[in-house]
Amino acid sequence: MIAEHDRLRILALVTGAFALLALGVGQAAGVPGTLGVAATGAVLAGAMWQARTISTFLRVFLTVFALEYVGFGLMLLLSGVGWWPGALAGALPPPSLTVTVGIFGILVVAVSYIPVIRLITNIADRYFDTPDETTARVGGLFSWSGRERRLAKAAVVSLILVNQAQVAMSVRLNFFNRDWFNAIQNKDEAAFWSLLFTVFLFWAFILIASSVVEYLVQSALLIRWRRWLTKQYVGEWLDDGTHYRMSLRGAHADNPDQRISEDIKQFADTTYAFSIQLLAQVSTLVSFSIILWGISADFTLPGTNIAVPGLLFWVALIYAVFGTGVTHLIGRPLIPLFFNQQRFEADFRFSLARLREYGEQVALLEGEPTEKRLAMGRFATVVDNFWRIVNRRKLLMIFTSFYSQVSVVIPYVVAAPFYFLGKVQLGTLTQTAGAFGRVEAALSFFVDRYVSLAEYKAVVDRLASFDAAIAAGRALGRDSAIKISERPGKELAVRDLGLALPDGRNIVGAERLALRPGETALFTGPSGSGKSTLFRAIAGIWPFGSGAVELPQGARMMLLPQRPYLPMGTLRSAIVYPSTEATHTDAEIAEALKAAKLPQLIERIDQEAFWAQTLSIGEQQRLAIARALLAKPDWLFLDEATAALDEPTEKEIYRVLAERLPNTTIVSIGHRSTLTGFHERQIELRPGPDGVSAPFDLRPTVPAQ
Repeated sequence: MIAEHDRLRILALVTGAFALLALGVGQAAGVPGTLGVAATGAVLAGAMWQARTISTFLRVFLTVFALEYVGFGLMLLLSGVGWWPGALAGALPPPSLTVTVGIFGILVVAVSYIPVIRLITNIADRYFDTPDETTARVGGLFSWSGRERRLAKAAVVSLILVNQAQVAMSVRLNFFNRDWFNAIQNKDEAAFWSLLFTVFLFWAFILIASSVVEYLVQSALLIRWRRWLTKQYVGEWLDDGTHYRMSLRGAHADNPDQRISEDIKQFADTTYAFSIQLLAQVSTLVSFSIILWGISADFTLPGTNIAVPGLLFWVALIYAVFGTGVTHLIGRPLIPLFFNQQRFEADFRFSLARLREYGEQVALLEGEPTEKRLAMGRFATVVDNFWRIVNRRKLLMIFTSFYSQVSVVIPYVVAAPFYFLGKVQLGTLTQTAGAFGRVEAALSFFVDRYVSLAEYKAVVDRLASFDAAIAAGRALGRDSAIKISERPGKELAVRDLGLALPDGRNIVGAERLALRPGETALFTGPSGSGKSTLFRAIAGIWPFGSGAVELPQGARMMLLPQRPYLPMGTLRSAIVYPSTEATHTDAEIAEALKAAKLPQLIERIDQEAFWAQTLSIGEQQRLAIARALLAKPDWLFLDEATAALDEPTEKEIYRVLAERLPNTTIVSIGHRSTLTGFHERQIELRPGPDGVSAPFDLRPTVPAQ
């Protein structure tokens, strides 16, 4: 298959060849405007040839414009040499359209080198480059299967063409407006009704239909785009423990939940809106500028006899440039303010969610007054930044409102003297005002949307920093000097293992340690000696340190922490986690709950609740034991996983584990002296003078009962 950049170069050759054809045939046949067409095509072909690394998202636009350039230019040549059918004369595009779409293509290449555009397209291109297969259904009519990226590109092309058609219809309605008001001024009743029924109603209906089609295609594209990006970010965040390593590294990616749930949605919506809307505005600018230039071709400066060709166009341009500059000067501080506002809002929301999770602990400590103070303190930060935004937007609103109000009367002020002198009719005056308004609106795109652009820039920055944090977390695991490998045999061994904290301080040093299959081993030692860190290194998620961890080949491992994770949903999903609900039968789940001393929960397995709050910590630990009984791992690591149980219950739990998991090697961390009776072997992590703990193998005190 032909690579994307090679296709672009082939299209560049086609564009360049047509430019030469336009120059040769056009000049020989005396076709007006072909010199400009040829020059534009030559520049476009050169830009496309050099742009082999251009963003895939922008390449879609560039391809459309290049094909339109060749298509419209060919129609122009055929018409110029007399080969265009007379019956289709009304379908000919304006002579300037070929140059216009060529310039659009050149602009696409030019903006691709802007750093912020590259930042945006780096995120967008993931979707438009994906090799994923998909199926799309159009109502109940038909379905299509193929690459997701092809569907995405087809949707963008459709939306580009629809928007261009809408601009063309707007131009047609602008001329209708001129002719209709002239008919009113001339009291031409026949022309009035004819224009209403044969022109306005026809094009208005087409315009409405195109808007509905645009909405449907746009909605399908945006939800698919968001779904794909969400899946991608969730996958990158969760794969291979990246989310855990990001938190260890302290990477600058606060509130991943907000970045995935809100920022991705805003990115997809706003990227589409600004790319397609900007295209529509540029198309509008070019189309109506031609009209405006033609109307004011011989206008003079008010109060003088100085003729300025295209006076109204220059007035609109100067006015818009002035407005854009002042708007940027006033609104530039909004970008960091919006960035901070999203972070402060997310921090406040997260603190409330965390308070809900630890509600029992807060109530037992009577910490409600402190939590009120802390919550309102965080909210005060939200409010303070909010008012900073309000004060800045207030200044921006004052200027943009004044700017918008003045822009309404400017065309009348400039054109009215010519109307009063009888040089233009009422229809021409209204057409002038309409065309000026469209040109000024297009030129004022950034003025009208500055706040949205500032919010968008903040979203892009947040996603870019999230990408950087994910990359840093993945690199932390990939570049770790702790090598995890599998080896033949059934022993688990660590060799020359040195573990450190994220700040670089060494905490554990184990030259040689082996855990034999079928034995029960207990790790003891003072708090902070590195017992949990050692377990996490064996599990393969601790990246700081060096050495080797050799695991039995094909062995299944499970680590139960002191506070187990209980996902939101049914109790069944919490028990079988991380397996799916269909993995185990009701009878198996009920048996595991009985064995874990939780028979009262059997009738509630299909009940949905926030189980981390509903169950006590002791019940949560026993639920995790039921999870292990269902999973039947080869190696089970218990990191103080029974610390919340009373001693008789803890003893019974260990008896159940030994009885129901006879082939599982159980390795525990604990501080209770009673735990030694449940393990055949005891290993103490003993801190040395340098603060580094080393394992010492103690003989068993009491055989497991």
